[in-house]
Parts: sequence; structure tokens; C-alpha cells
Amino acid sequence: MTVPFVRSREPGRTLVVLLPGRFDDAGDFAKHGFPQAAVDAGVDADFVAVNATLGYYARRTVLIRLREDVILPARARGYRRIHIAGVSLGGLGGLLYARHHGEEIDGVLAIAPFLGEREVIDEIAAAGGLAGWSAPVPAGDDFRGLWQWLKGTALPGAAGSPLWLAWGGGDDFARANRLLADVLPPERVLTEEGGHDWRTWRRLWNEWLARAPLPRAAAAH
Repeated sequence: MTVPFVRSREPGRTLVVLLPGRFDDAGDFAKHGFPQAAVDAGVDADFVAVNATLGYYARRTVLIRLREDVILPARARGYRRIHIAGVSLGGLGGLLYARHHGEEIDGVLAIAPFLGEREVIDEIAAAGGLAGWSAPVPAGDDFRGLWQWLKGTALPGAAGSPLWLAWGGGDDFARANRLLADVLPPERVLTEEGGHDWRTWRRLWNEWLARAPLPRAAAAH
């Protein structure tokens, strides 16, 4: 199920796909003012929130459904640019989509993404960070495979959808997020005080809206 928000003044121009966290649903983006914040920031784009719940991740169908039900139909309707923005589990979903279908989207905002259990985070930290980490990736090890891909996308000249990363300083996932931030361009890393909650995510969203390369509505005369 999808929940559309905000109609662009120029249909078919830009779409931002919103992915909720583990205990949230598509309607929470409106509840916490994400679409209205985009209007207030003068962003001229369409937004759609997707009810990509935990079950889709557990069954490993989230990328199939997101691609076949949202992304490809949006391209078929004429959208020229598509960004994915997700919070928590949704941030992971955006990264996974960029890893497997990065050519189909134009950017990802991962807000406080879940990046794996402590074992893999400890392993990367013990190597001095992602730049120095190198480990075999067993078949089916989704998170080590994701980190390996993230390391490759951070190399100078690497192709891929531009990745923005954002989190609150008191977030439970802050340690893992910092490891990723260390290999990203500083201008695409956003931090705020706060924890793993909508209040913090909303502030980070506002900052991204102000800085991201999104189309802006012309001022009314």
C-alpha cells in the first residue's frame, strides 16, 4: 500500500519515495509533518510513502515489491528523477535498493539506518574503520555484503546513486552510522542531537530538504 502526498507543480518531474521504520507505517510521515516540511521548504516534487513493513524484509520481498509496485511504475508515468528516503529499517531498505538497482534511482537519504548486528559492526571497528576492513562475505550474509558494497561506492570515481546519511548523536545506531560516514563526502553527512525517534528524524529531514539537489518551486508573484 502506498500513501501519496504533495502534488508537484510540474507532474512527472521528481518523486521522493518514503520508507518507514520497523514499528511505523506509511501514514506516520504525514503525522510527523514530513510532506508539509517539503512544502514549507519550497521543494517542487511528489512524495509517496510505502507501507514496507518488517514482513517484506523478513521474506526478502521488499526490493521486488518496491521495484515492481513503485519505482518502475513511476518511471513509466514519466518521473525523470526518483529519490528514496527512509528512516531506521526504511533507511536500510533504501541502501539495499541502491545496491541492487542503483541505476533506477537518483539518490538515497538513509536516516539512522540499521546496518547489522553488533558482530559485524565490531569487526569493522576493529579494522580501524570501513576503509581498512576486508573480509570474505559468506553466501547469504546480507550485511557484510552491504558493507562491502558501501565500501566500494565510497571509492573516488565510483558509480552509484548519491548517498546521504543522517542520524542523531544519541541514536542506538550512531556507532555504525559513524563508520559509514567516515568514508562518505562530509557534505552528504547530516547529524543532529537526539535519539532514534521521529523528532530527531524530522530535524534531519528538514536539513536534507534545505541542502539536497531537489527542484524548487518558483516564488509566486
